[in-house]
Amino acid sequence: MELQPRTFRELESTTLGDIGIAARLIERFEVMGIRSVLDLLRLYPRRLHDRSNITPLTDIEVGVEATVFGSVEKCEVKSGRNNKKRVEVILRNGDARLRVTFFNQVWRQKELAPDTEVAMFGKVDSFGGRLQMVNPIVDVLGKAGEGKTGRIIAVYPQSAKAGLSSWDIAPAVAKALEWVGEFYEPLDEALRSPLKLSKIDRTKAFNDIHGVPSIEDHRQAERRLRFDEFLVAQIGLVARKRALQASDAGITHQTGGPLVEEFLSSLPFEMTDDQLTAMSEINQDLATAAPMHRLLQGDVGSGKTVVALAAMLTAVEGGHQGAMMAPTEVLAEQLYAVASRTIGVLRVPSPDGVLLSEQEVGVRLLTNRTKASERAAIADGLRNGTIHIVIGTHALLYGESPFTNLGVIVIDEHHRFGVEQRDVLKQRAGEGRVPDVLVMTATPIPRTAALLIYGDLDISTLKVMPSGREPITTELLKRETIAVGAAYQRVRDEVKNGHQAYVVCPLVEDSGKIEAAAATKRAEELGNSEFKGLRVGLLHGQMPSADKEKIMNSFRSNEIDVLVATTVIEVGVDVPNATVMVIEDAQRFGLAQLHQLRGRVGRGGGASWCYLIADVTTKDAAARMDAMVETTDGFVLADRDLEIRGTGQIFGERQSGQSIDKHLRLARLPRDIKYVEFARTTAESILDSDPDLSNHRPLAEEVEDLLGDDVEYLFKS
Repeated sequence: MELQPRTFRELESTTLGDIGIAARLIERFEVMGIRSVLDLLRLYPRRLHDRSNITPLTDIEVGVEATVFGSVEKCEVKSGRNNKKRVEVILRNGDARLRVTFFNQVWRQKELAPDTEVAMFGKVDSFGGRLQMVNPIVDVLGKAGEGKTGRIIAVYPQSAKAGLSSWDIAPAVAKALEWVGEFYEPLDEALRSPLKLSKIDRTKAFNDIHGVPSIEDHRQAERRLRFDEFLVAQIGLVARKRALQASDAGITHQTGGPLVEEFLSSLPFEMTDDQLTAMSEINQDLATAAPMHRLLQGDVGSGKTVVALAAMLTAVEGGHQGAMMAPTEVLAEQLYAVASRTIGVLRVPSPDGVLLSEQEVGVRLLTNRTKASERAAIADGLRNGTIHIVIGTHALLYGESPFTNLGVIVIDEHHRFGVEQRDVLKQRAGEGRVPDVLVMTATPIPRTAALLIYGDLDISTLKVMPSGREPITTELLKRETIAVGAAYQRVRDEVKNGHQAYVVCPLVEDSGKIEAAAATKRAEELGNSEFKGLRVGLLHGQMPSADKEKIMNSFRSNEIDVLVATTVIEVGVDVPNATVMVIEDAQRFGLAQLHQLRGRVGRGGGASWCYLIADVTTKDAAARMDAMVETTDGFVLADRDLEIRGTGQIFGERQSGQSIDKHLRLARLPRDIKYVEFARTTAESILDSDPDLSNHRPLAEEVEDLLGDDVEYLFKS
């Protein structure tokens, strides 16, 4: 009986034991997280060694980097001064020898036993008249005489913890490929042709990426499998977006009413063109029966809150309720203050049974500090129509749902919430219609990354900043220099002129208590030295909520000159009078976080400054600091951040993207921008002709396995 091509789901459900991998190796693969045949086949070579392109030991030169190949003739551990250990290796190739020394790597003795074949890359130097390498990169290829006659050798990621080397992995991969035989092919030649992959089916791709018949064959195989990774993600995102657009379970709002017009005309500034465009796009969504599912991304201070308030007022005008959820109490309180000041003074018809013909728009704050009696009052107000909008934190998700007719949900800094938390808020709208959802972020990402991460959302973008904003002068200062003193002098001068300043303390990974202690100590130091005589306040995440609110209110009312804080002020703090931001140990922060912190100043017009005090010791840190100094444009910084980090942590912007991140074994941004674009158009083409993937069931399985149970419904006939 002829075997059917193997699907990914079949490979995922087949264990290594099922194909005859030895038990001792299975245990080791388990340590690396490799349990199935699919896991093993997606453990791709990390690099190749072309044995025709390796520098002979007789040709290496001092001061030149080279890749050398040979077998270990001798390996010894020796002691030096202060009893420090070093490993000395003699590498042999024919009659030539090379001494290789490893400092502080005693474990190399076990790895580099005599007769082990290795490739080493490093800089050649001279010691005692003899050529040597010190601490080179090592790839262990196997035992001498094991028949490694292939010209090109694939080197796999090796794990000392698991006790697995490349020569253990390669035979297991070969056995898996032999067992698979033929892979299921989801794309015909026409769909593969845009990337010139028409002749590279999956079977050839997997065999060539591991077997490496030639460097070019390996590259073509990589390109095909890279494209497949993007394609599966895009099919899921496009299908989910189309399913949302086809739904009629939403609320049809009347847009452009007098309440929104009154709100906009009351603003003390003119809306930017980007804000007006975003409002128009949102209104189009609100006016249809399909639930809105839109991302509003804009730089720090670009005016997202005004757009969001207008969307919620549209719901209120139609007799519905609005909810806005923020990740921190500081941000929720800031949003509540803005909403109370701007829309809380507008008037709407009073509900039936209330004597007055009109009332103010009811806006309330709901956080973990809200007392039970106030929670009950909010619930009563929502039931009787005297409360229209609730702004809060995670507290909106817990307890009995207060909403009776929720129409529009806004989630600010949405990447700080899990997908499940956002869904819980939608479900609290009750049975029947699905509320419209607007999610916002002040951490913009490049368009291509947005296609990959937010591909199921419609996207509105605010790039133009409100008038009157001046660019923030940003300077990089090395600690323990005179320039740092100049930064603190700037703080004193600005306070003397009636302004305020922030000092942000270093980030301490995974330790809120240590971070709080560091901030407390720094506030005391600064209060007794550089800022003696100034009113210095302290804010950190470990403080009780009431104390945080008290400090922030004091800072807003200019009762504090300098606020020493942790990253709790990263978002949601809007004090127009603050003109100086000092970030200590800035090299510890990510680029997006640095930009967010800088965005706390420059909000009141006039000149503002941001000082980055840093000890730059890595290439990435230098790139981040240079980018911050060169531009204040968040979109430019987003591109630079992607170049510096690659895809990596960018998926932290959306928790559901984490599964996509793990899925991308070969694909990388921004290098693979064109693959994302082609994958998007290919996904749309496939779904145009086969909306439920009934003719591509194995491909539907790949999407479901990637994105989880929440998309299974997309491909049910």
